[in-house]
Amino acid sequence: MTSREVDDAPGRTLDAAAEVFNDSRPRLFGVAYRMLGSVAEAEDIVQEAWLRWQQTDRSLVGNPAGFLTTVTTRLALNVLDTARARREQYVGPWLPEPVDTSADPTLGAETAEALDAAVLVLMEKLGPEHRAAYVLREAFCYPYDEIAEILDTTAPNARQLVSRAKKHVQSSRSEPVDPAEHRALLDAFVAAARDGDLARLEQVLSAEVVSTSDGAGIAPRAARRPVVGRDKVARFVAGWADWWTGTSLTWLETNGRPSVLVTRGDSALALLTISSSGSGIDQLLWVMAPAKLAPIAG
Repeated sequence: MTSREVDDAPGRTLDAAAEVFNDSRPRLFGVAYRMLGSVAEAEDIVQEAWLRWQQTDRSLVGNPAGFLTTVTTRLALNVLDTARARREQYVGPWLPEPVDTSADPTLGAETAEALDAAVLVLMEKLGPEHRAAYVLREAFCYPYDEIAEILDTTAPNARQLVSRAKKHVQSSRSEPVDPAEHRALLDAFVAAARDGDLARLEQVLSAEVVSTSDGAGIAPRAARRPVVGRDKVARFVAGWADWWTGTSLTWLETNGRPSVLVTRGDSALALLTISSSGSGIDQLLWVMAPAKLAPIAG
């Protein structure tokens, strides 16, 4: 891969370079975001990829899209190492920063896999190369030989990386319900939570449900540890029914799933998403960290 700065040859102007890059930008952001779970970090990665594209002898690049994906993936791998270290110091559980996919449908244009917030949480336990291979294969359908080239490994090893990552994700995830039932479960949960109705909460929660709150150590109602089990989660949620007083709800689509933004006046309090299966709601994901809510709340 060449990265030296050269003068543009005739027909390869900076405008032409920008056009090529902009064609790839949605995919590059999609790769970086899925790997890092952070909009800001993904945008930084894409900007760095653009700088490197400007500084590259583009006359030697036979496959610009492949080159840009390689640069972006490798930059994201570098950032992922430092991001993991920072998250070890994070106060309370960490959840990925939500993205409004109704406003930016290109993020899931090729396939929504590895975009669901619950899947991003599961991917946090994957090693960096497993995560990259999974994203490239499952979200963007890259062939194994191209994944191998991007990760500087062999095609058989790339296949193994994807296989192990898929087993981890699938073993920790129940078969999801269809979108209409998913939305109905979330709607029923919110209604029961606002009323503090313990019995109705228990009806929509699975036996092994986990409630995870990301408040970054700032949001007062964010639990510092996940709450596990139908009885505990139902009692936990019913116990702060007063929190809903004076709130407004805005239904959104974030990370390809229905979600609800809870606000009071001009303040965003939480973005709630769920994962669900035939047994009910398996996960409640409460993003309460102000910095993560600000882009969604506008």
